[in-house]
Amino acid sequence: MQYHLKLDELPSVVLFPGDPKRAEWIASFLEGATRLAANREFHSYRGTANGIPIGVVSAGVGGAGAAIAYHEAIAAGARVLIRIGTAGKLQSDVRSGDVIIATAAVREDGVSQQILPLEFPAVAHPDVVAELRRAAEAADRRHHVGVVHTTGAFYSASLALDREVTGAAGALCVEMECSTLFIVAAERKVAAGAILAINGDASPDKSLIRSALDAAIAIAIAAAERLALTGSNDESRRGSA
Repeated sequence: MQYHLKLDELPSVVLFPGDPKRAEWIASFLEGATRLAANREFHSYRGTANGIPIGVVSAGVGGAGAAIAYHEAIAAGARVLIRIGTAGKLQSDVRSGDVIIATAAVREDGVSQQILPLEFPAVAHPDVVAELRRAAEAADRRHHVGVVHTTGAFYSASLALDREVTGAAGALCVEMECSTLFIVAAERKVAAGAILAINGDASPDKSLIRSALDAAIAIAIAAAERLALTGSNDESRRGSA
């Protein structure tokens, strides 16, 4: 029994939103979904997509709590971990309603340097990136593929953050968990990736972000199916590259 997740076993492919309500929403996309456990911010579900078992676990906000969810999910059997979340845009050609497929993340999360040194890059597994990209193209969804900026601070304070610098270098968006996920996956020798819906414009119209999240969920599930079928537990698919 995992101490925080309060479960014994998960499917080999698990989707990770932050919000427990979003975990329930994602589970509604699966067939025969049932809730496994609920403790603090960690709510978990299990269902199938075309007969393929898929797990869903909410990981909360920020790297510290998310790292707990990732570690315990891996201990419970997860071998492919895919984050589904939202992000703020850093590029002018990225629009609200777009989705981002992360290839790597700037490590400003405040947690991952306690797992591996900062010199070690936080990168998504290439197979997960490829399947997310394939699914996004099949869905004909406007998407971008590249580096994201993970931060541990949602609100800016007196200390200047590096978002302008990393944005100028090409970082697509800012969010709060990807680098932690990629580093935990690398250290534990499993595969990880992320797909993010952009909520980057100050608009009262929330239909764009809702549409983008629905698309991101469908894309992640399609990618999860293929990753499970093509051998997500194989040694060749373990670890970030």
